[in-house]
Parts: sequence; C-alpha cells; structure tokens
Amino acid sequence: MNTESPIGIFDSGIGGLTVVKAIQAALPSERLIYFGDTARVPYGPKSQVTIRKYAYDDIAILMRYQPKMIIVACNTVSALALDVVEKASGSIPVIGVLKAGAELAVKATKNSRIGVIGTQATVASNAYACAINMLNPEIEVVSKACPLFVPLAEEGFIDHPATKLIAREYLTAIKKHGIDTLVLGCTHYPILRRVIEETIGHGICIIDSAEAVALRTLELLTESGEFNHHRRTPAPHLLVSDLPQKFSLIYQLFMNSDLPDVELVEV
Repeated sequence: MNTESPIGIFDSGIGGLTVVKAIQAALPSERLIYFGDTARVPYGPKSQVTIRKYAYDDIAILMRYQPKMIIVACNTVSALALDVVEKASGSIPVIGVLKAGAELAVKATKNSRIGVIGTQATVASNAYACAINMLNPEIEVVSKACPLFVPLAEEGFIDHPATKLIAREYLTAIKKHGIDTLVLGCTHYPILRRVIEETIGHGICIIDSAEAVALRTLELLTESGEFNHHRRTPAPHLLVSDLPQKFSLIYQLFMNSDLPDVELVEV
C-alpha cells in the first residue's frame, strides 16, 4: 500500500454514494473503489447472522484491490458487523458511519435531545443510542425505523409524492419529542434529504453521517501520512452485484455526473 492506494467503500446498494460524494468533495485526489450489493439490498430487515455474512462477502470483494482504508458506508453493518469487517481487513484502518455520525450529533445538539432514523436492524440494535450515550449519558435519544426510505431511494423517488407521504408518517411522531438534531442513520437517507428536511422542519440540525465520515477520513489519512497529494479527481471504480444499468442511471441523477463505468461482480 502507498499514498495512491484506493479507499474502499461498500454499502448494501446505492446509499453509499452519499459517502462517495462527500469524500470526493473533501479529498478530490483520492482513488475510490465502491461496491454496492444491489443484488441483496436492503440489509435492514435481514437477521444479524445474514448481515454478518454479507459484510464478510462485501469486504472480500474490496480487499482484492489492496485498499489503504475501508469505509463501511452501511449503518446496518456498522451496527451489527463492524467487528467482522475489522477482522477481515487486518491492519487496514476501518471507519464505520455509525460512530462518526454519533460523534457529530453529540457536538451539534444544544438541548441534548437527538433523533435517529434508520433501518429496522439499526434501530433494533440500539447502537446509535449506545454510541451517543457513551459520549454523553445526559443526552436523550429518540429512534425511529423508516424501512421504506431505502426502496424509495433505490427507485430514485427523490421528490416523489409517495416519499413525502411516507416521510410525514414516519417523522411526525419524532418531531413531538422536541429534538434539535436528527441523525440520518442510513446512508440511503441523504438521497431523500430535501423531503426529510421539509418534513422535520428547518430549525432542526440534520446529521449526515457521510459528511462525518469524510471528515474522519481526512483526519486519519493526514495523521498516517497516506494522504494523496496529486491534483486530480479520478472517477471512482464502481462495482455492483446486480442491475448495473439501473445503478448507472441513479448515479447520474444523484452525483450529477456523466454516465459511469459500472462493473458487475459476483458475491
């Protein structure tokens, strides 16, 4: 490994593109390898045993490219299988979106009331509440599973009436708790950020874990001396386990870029 070795990123589907976008903005010279497990999305409703198996499969694909860092751009895996990724990665640093998002939320809240929305598995694990309360036990955490947000994002329903209707159904109750900070505890959710912000109210601070991960990545690469100083912006190498054409179209829509080359891999 050297400074030009890639950063490996994986997620259950397209959600991790929010992390790709944030890292490209913060670290434009870094090479990125992204794997989206589009054949098995969503991970949220799956059992812990299945999620841990999927995590092992995902990291095995990225390790073929000898990355200098692994980013788990899936909150469900971060909550239930981060140890699997760390073990498989050996000495390579691993960043999970959950811890980075929790740290940013604790810094942001003013009234010590934080809302967390995520998949069923992430919310059921209580991992965000535990991570937040380890940093500050005085903070009240209100969590809400929003399982339909993932398929809506995967379909590209970014500003669709159905998305607005579902958002009102999910977020009305959480607003009543007087939160001043809301963690988007799934990397698919920033794709629907505009609808979520309109529904929850503009006075509430939105924590995008993708942005938190980008900041943490910059810190670690700077500390380790593995920061790539070349002044170029290479296109990410994109891998998916199914539906590369659909992935390409959503990539264009969300990333506002040219049609990418997407490689189909077997898991």
